[in-house]
Amino acid sequence: MIPFIDIHAINSRFEASFKNQFQDFLDSGYYILGNQVSAFESRFADYCETQYCVGVGNGLDALRLILEGYKVLGKLQEGDEVIVASNTYIATILAIKQAGLKPVLVEAEKETFNFNIKALKEAISSSTKAIMPVHLYGQIAPMDEINNLAVYNKLLIIEDAAQAHGAVYQNGKRAGNLGHAAGFSFYPSKNLGALGDGGAVTTNDASLAGVIKKLRNYGSSSKYVNELLGVNSRLDEIQASFLSVKLPFLDADNDARRKIAGVYIQGITNPKITLPRYDGTKNHVFHLFVVQVEARGGFQDYLKEAAIGTLIHYPIAPHHQEALKEFKALEFPVSERLHQHVISLPMSPVMTPAQVQKVINVVNAY
Repeated sequence: MIPFIDIHAINSRFEASFKNQFQDFLDSGYYILGNQVSAFESRFADYCETQYCVGVGNGLDALRLILEGYKVLGKLQEGDEVIVASNTYIATILAIKQAGLKPVLVEAEKETFNFNIKALKEAISSSTKAIMPVHLYGQIAPMDEINNLAVYNKLLIIEDAAQAHGAVYQNGKRAGNLGHAAGFSFYPSKNLGALGDGGAVTTNDASLAGVIKKLRNYGSSSKYVNELLGVNSRLDEIQASFLSVKLPFLDADNDARRKIAGVYIQGITNPKITLPRYDGTKNHVFHLFVVQVEARGGFQDYLKEAAIGTLIHYPIAPHHQEALKEFKALEFPVSERLHQHVISLPMSPVMTPAQVQKVINVVNAY
């Protein structure tokens, strides 16, 4: 069996270090917002080349707390519009709605799965106050064009970088340092994954970082003194220590993912399979290797019979979800087609060459 992703194998490489970290955690007697969280925040900020990193409970909270932070700072207010991709994971849209803002969904570009820039430009109105690009599947969105639109229209840029840890844009900056702030998820299957939930905000805005530090901890900067209507969303101390162990290996793991993607792209020649577009640069970290196929159900069943795991990211477009039924009447033909035809092949830094070749052989025989 070739699993879609073998999280146990990914983490087993660090097992001895994890055990040492856990023993240090037990010995410390300090379990919430201690030295491990502070250390990881510093390391991840350095890695992303941002001035600040604030650890939070998960990726959804990271995005929501950025928006809530900007409301506290007076840069956003209830009802403001935030432009977001129509083919993202629902969490991106939930963050906007839960912050009391209005998501404005925009059509996708069929080859990169990111924003259609023409549609993005047309969606900007007098009520638009922010753009939330999603670096979907690990590929950085077209940030030059997005930044130009944002500067011209005086808009905030908030990156959803939950799938793009370590991706490097053409200007040499990493995901997380391409806008005013960014939200990351450390869900276990991410390129930098914890052994539980976790998230972080990166930014160069001292005021925003300070507000989010309060918001994540009941709106408090000192015990029992609550300045804001905050939440409980703190990066766990033990998860921070595990992330610190894994962070130095992230670039090598991303390189391994890119190498596998390159082998897939060169090796898969079946005309029934539409491969992702990849320019060979570090702007893609292949959190997922997503192909398109017309008869997706049959293809997935075929791979299952061959003992090859797959997943679909994502089977239902956000505007077709019952939870977002106010968007049901909207039409996004490209996004809808992607949701009907995309399927993710196995991808992880611990896949062996033999496993990769088997996937190629089985896909080509379909």
